[in-house]
Amino acid sequence: MPKPMRTVSFKLPVELDEALDNLARERGTTRSELVRDAIDALAKGKRRSVTAAVDELGLAVDGPTDLSTNRKHLAGYGK
Repeated sequence: MPKPMRTVSFKLPVELDEALDNLARERGTTRSELVRDAIDALAKGKRRSVTAAVDELGLAVDGPTDLSTNRKHLAGYGK
């Protein structure tokens, strides 16, 4: 059974409104679903690494996945 929903109205700058349209189209979802997911992630404190965000956007580049967790790159740090 679907959860009951409320209609909420808010204002966005034109650039964010266009970005919302583009993201919804690219992900094959609705604007509402995209906003619900974003608010839910913020409310739950879900944080993504920059690397994960870049990967999701398809802008990944070659190189180490995350220098902050690669022991080789942390050798001698803080000494």
